Amino acid sequence: MTCRGARSLTSHRSVQKKDGEAVLFSRIEWPSKDVRDAGMTALMADARMKTLKMPFDGQRMIFGGFSPIVEKGSAKGASYTDGFVVPVPAANRDAYIRMASNAASVIEEYGALRVVDDVPNGKVTDFRRAVDAKDDETIVFSWIEWPSKKARDEAWPKLMADPRMQPNKDNMPFDGKRMIYGGFATILDA
Repeated sequence: MTCRGARSLTSHRSVQKKDGEAVLFSRIEWPSKDVRDAGMTALMADARMKTLKMPFDGQRMIFGGFSPIVEKGSAKGASYTDGFVVPVPAANRDAYIRMASNAASVIEEYGALRVVDDVPNGKVTDFRRAVDAKDDETIVFSWIEWPSKKARDEAWPKLMADPRMQPNKDNMPFDGKRMIYGGFATILDA
Protein backbone atom coordinates (compact mmCIF):
# COMPACT_ATOMS: atom_id res chain seq x y z
CA MET A 1 0.00 0.00 0.00
CA THR A 2 1.25 3.45 -0.84
CA CYS A 3 -0.08 6.63 0.77
CA ARG A 4 0.58 9.96 -0.79
CA GLY A 5 -0.36 13.45 0.42
CA ALA A 6 -2.71 15.05 -2.12
CA ARG A 7 -2.32 18.75 -2.78
CA SER A 8 -4.91 19.35 -5.49
CA LEU A 9 -7.85 21.54 -4.46
CA THR A 10 -10.07 19.42 -6.68
CA SER A 11 -9.04 16.29 -4.80
CA HIS A 12 -10.25 18.16 -1.74
CA ARG A 13 -13.60 18.69 -3.45
CA SER A 14 -13.88 15.06 -4.55
CA VAL A 15 -13.80 13.85 -0.92
CA GLN A 16 -15.63 16.90 0.47
CA LYS A 17 -12.59 17.88 2.57
CA LYS A 18 -13.34 19.78 5.78
CA ASP A 19 -11.15 22.21 7.72
CA GLY A 20 -8.46 20.39 9.69
CA GLU A 21 -8.40 17.37 7.36
CA ALA A 22 -5.61 16.25 5.02
CA VAL A 23 -6.35 14.45 1.75
CA LEU A 24 -4.34 11.30 1.06
CA PHE A 25 -4.20 9.03 -1.96
CA SER A 26 -3.56 5.36 -1.11
CA ARG A 27 -3.46 2.27 -3.24
CA ILE A 28 -2.94 -1.43 -2.76
CA GLU A 29 -1.44 -3.33 -5.68
CA TRP A 30 -2.42 -6.99 -6.23
CA PRO A 31 -1.00 -9.45 -8.77
CA SER A 32 -4.50 -10.10 -10.20
CA LYS A 33 -8.21 -9.43 -9.61
CA ASP A 34 -8.72 -13.03 -8.40
CA VAL A 35 -5.97 -12.63 -5.79
CA ARG A 36 -7.44 -9.24 -4.82
CA ASP A 37 -10.97 -10.67 -4.43
CA ALA A 38 -9.74 -13.57 -2.28
CA GLY A 39 -7.46 -11.26 -0.27
CA MET A 40 -10.22 -8.71 0.39
CA THR A 41 -12.67 -11.45 1.43
CA ALA A 42 -10.11 -12.85 3.87
CA LEU A 43 -9.21 -9.36 5.07
CA MET A 44 -12.84 -8.43 5.81
CA ALA A 45 -13.31 -11.72 7.72
CA ASP A 46 -10.15 -11.17 9.80
CA ALA A 47 -11.06 -10.39 13.43
CA ARG A 48 -8.32 -7.76 13.60
CA MET A 49 -10.22 -5.64 11.08
CA LYS A 50 -13.09 -5.29 13.55
CA THR A 51 -10.76 -3.71 16.11
CA LEU A 52 -9.45 -1.03 13.76
CA LYS A 53 -10.68 2.50 14.38
CA MET A 54 -10.81 4.56 11.21
CA PRO A 55 -9.26 7.98 11.80
CA PHE A 56 -11.33 9.40 8.93
CA ASP A 57 -14.88 9.50 7.57
CA GLY A 58 -15.13 6.34 5.47
CA GLN A 59 -18.32 7.63 3.79
CA ARG A 60 -16.24 10.23 1.96
CA MET A 61 -13.50 7.81 0.92
CA ILE A 62 -13.13 7.07 -2.80
CA PHE A 63 -12.45 3.37 -3.11
CA GLY A 64 -12.61 0.78 -5.85
CA GLY A 65 -10.73 -1.86 -7.72
CA PHE A 66 -9.58 -1.48 -11.29
CA SER A 67 -7.22 -2.92 -13.86
CA PRO A 68 -4.79 -0.60 -15.65
CA ILE A 69 -5.50 0.27 -19.28
CA VAL A 70 -1.91 1.55 -19.76
CA GLU A 71 0.99 0.54 -17.52
CA LYS A 72 4.61 1.15 -18.38
CA GLY A 73 7.65 0.91 -16.12
CA SER A 74 8.24 -0.23 -12.53
CA ALA A 75 7.42 1.43 -9.21
CA LYS A 76 10.72 0.41 -7.65
CA GLY A 77 12.35 3.41 -6.06
CA ALA A 78 9.46 5.85 -6.56
CA SER A 79 9.23 8.60 -3.97
CA TYR A 80 7.21 11.20 -5.87
CA THR A 81 4.01 10.81 -7.90
CA ASP A 82 2.14 13.09 -10.29
CA GLY A 83 -1.56 12.23 -10.53
CA PHE A 84 -4.21 13.15 -13.08
CA VAL A 85 -7.97 12.53 -13.16
CA VAL A 86 -9.47 12.97 -16.62
CA PRO A 87 -13.05 12.67 -17.94
CA VAL A 88 -12.82 10.75 -21.24
CA PRO A 89 -15.86 10.38 -23.54
CA ALA A 90 -16.56 6.68 -24.07
CA ALA A 91 -16.19 7.15 -27.83
CA ASN A 92 -12.62 8.44 -27.27
CA ARG A 93 -11.41 5.58 -25.04
CA ASP A 94 -9.17 4.01 -27.70
CA ALA A 95 -7.81 7.43 -28.72
CA TYR A 96 -7.02 8.15 -25.06
CA ILE A 97 -5.22 4.81 -24.68
CA ARG A 98 -3.12 5.52 -27.80
CA MET A 99 -2.29 9.02 -26.56
CA ALA A 100 -1.48 7.77 -23.03
CA SER A 101 0.70 4.94 -24.36
CA ASN A 102 2.69 7.33 -26.53
CA ALA A 103 3.04 9.84 -23.69
CA ALA A 104 4.12 7.09 -21.26
CA SER A 105 7.10 6.23 -23.46
CA VAL A 106 8.18 9.87 -23.64
CA ILE A 107 7.64 10.44 -19.91
CA GLU A 108 9.83 7.44 -19.09
CA GLU A 109 12.62 8.88 -21.23
CA TYR A 110 12.68 11.88 -18.88
CA GLY A 111 13.17 9.79 -15.76
CA ALA A 112 9.71 8.63 -14.65
CA LEU A 113 9.68 5.13 -13.23
CA ARG A 114 6.12 4.14 -14.08
CA VAL A 115 2.94 5.47 -15.72
CA VAL A 116 -0.47 3.89 -14.91
CA ASP A 117 -4.03 4.75 -16.07
CA ASP A 118 -7.32 3.49 -14.49
CA VAL A 119 -10.36 4.41 -12.20
CA PRO A 120 -13.69 3.23 -10.65
CA ASN A 121 -16.95 4.99 -9.64
CA GLY A 122 -17.90 5.71 -6.01
CA LYS A 123 -21.15 5.91 -4.02
CA VAL A 124 -20.98 9.09 -1.89
CA THR A 125 -17.92 10.81 -3.37
CA ASP A 126 -15.89 9.96 -6.42
CA PHE A 127 -13.81 11.42 -9.19
CA ARG A 128 -16.88 11.58 -11.50
CA ARG A 129 -18.30 14.35 -9.35
CA ALA A 130 -14.91 16.04 -9.02
CA VAL A 131 -14.56 16.46 -12.80
CA ASP A 132 -18.28 17.03 -13.51
CA ALA A 133 -18.34 13.93 -15.71
CA LYS A 134 -21.07 13.55 -18.31
CA ASP A 135 -23.07 10.34 -18.74
CA ASP A 136 -21.06 9.28 -21.81
CA GLU A 137 -17.69 9.79 -20.10
CA THR A 138 -15.53 7.35 -18.25
CA ILE A 139 -13.01 8.52 -15.66
CA VAL A 140 -9.32 7.77 -15.93
CA PHE A 141 -6.91 8.20 -13.03
CA SER A 142 -3.34 8.26 -14.21
CA TRP A 143 -0.21 8.53 -12.17
CA ILE A 144 3.46 8.94 -12.97
CA GLU A 145 6.02 7.74 -10.43
CA TRP A 146 9.37 9.51 -10.18
CA PRO A 147 12.50 8.64 -8.19
CA SER A 148 12.21 12.02 -6.42
CA LYS A 149 10.49 15.41 -6.61
CA LYS A 150 13.81 16.88 -7.75
CA ALA A 151 13.97 14.42 -10.68
CA ARG A 152 10.38 15.30 -11.58
CA ASP A 153 10.98 19.05 -11.33
CA GLU A 154 14.06 18.79 -13.56
CA ALA A 155 12.28 16.63 -16.14
CA TRP A 156 8.93 18.44 -16.31
CA PRO A 157 10.02 21.56 -18.31
CA LYS A 158 11.87 19.31 -20.79
CA LEU A 159 8.84 17.06 -21.10
CA MET A 160 6.50 20.00 -21.76
CA ALA A 161 8.89 21.38 -24.42
CA ASP A 162 9.24 18.02 -26.19
CA PRO A 163 7.35 18.14 -29.53
CA ARG A 164 6.03 14.60 -28.95
CA MET A 165 4.13 15.91 -25.90
CA GLN A 166 2.45 18.81 -27.73
CA PRO A 167 -1.24 17.93 -27.94
CA ASN A 168 -3.36 18.42 -31.00
CA LYS A 169 -5.79 20.77 -29.27
CA ASP A 170 -8.41 20.23 -31.99
CA ASN A 171 -8.35 16.45 -31.49
CA MET A 172 -7.89 15.89 -27.73
CA PRO A 173 -9.63 12.71 -26.51
CA PHE A 174 -10.73 14.48 -23.29
CA ASP A 175 -11.68 17.90 -21.89
CA GLY A 176 -8.45 19.20 -20.33
CA LYS A 177 -10.29 22.01 -18.53
CA ARG A 178 -11.88 19.44 -16.22
CA MET A 179 -8.66 17.51 -15.56
CA ILE A 180 -7.46 17.27 -11.95
CA TYR A 181 -3.72 17.08 -11.42
CA GLY A 182 -1.27 17.34 -8.58
CA GLY A 183 1.94 15.98 -7.13
CA PHE A 184 2.24 13.73 -4.12
CA ALA A 185 5.21 12.83 -1.91
CA THR A 186 5.19 9.35 -0.34
CA ILE A 187 4.47 9.27 3.41
CA LEU A 188 4.14 5.45 3.70
CA ASP A 189 5.20 2.66 1.35
CA ALA A 190 4.61 -0.75 2.92
